[in-house]
Amino acid sequence: MASNEGSKEAEEFVYRISTAEEWEELQRSAATFGGSLDQSTGCFHLSKLHQVQSTLQIFFLNVKEDLYLLQIDANKLVQLGNGLVYEAVDDSNVFPHFYGPSRSFSPLPLDAVTKAEKLTLSDGLFKCSFLN
Repeated sequence: MASNEGSKEAEEFVYRISTAEEWEELQRSAATFGGSLDQSTGCFHLSKLHQVQSTLQIFFLNVKEDLYLLQIDANKLVQLGNGLVYEAVDDSNVFPHFYGPSRSFSPLPLDAVTKAEKLTLSDGLFKCSFLN
């Protein structure tokens, strides 16, 4: 089970919003260090399923490149040195972050991704089968 700082229950899956470039790198190299935000903060920013749409709306609405939603097996991240941590980002929101073993900022491994789908934007909402 994932570390639960600020959360009562760990998720079976967590979700990563990825650019097409990041998703292609992950498939090609079997791992990725993510984007500049992840690298500068030393962790991968993830979401629970119910947080994905709002995260997309706040941070990705004006992104021009293709986006993918990756479904990630939370237990596989936990097995990598218990590097999955649920952290409060404000008084009402707890988000999963993947640091890696001992918060060493390890790459996100391809084998933790169980599914990936391209996101489409329609009527102001992002869509894929995960979000229906």
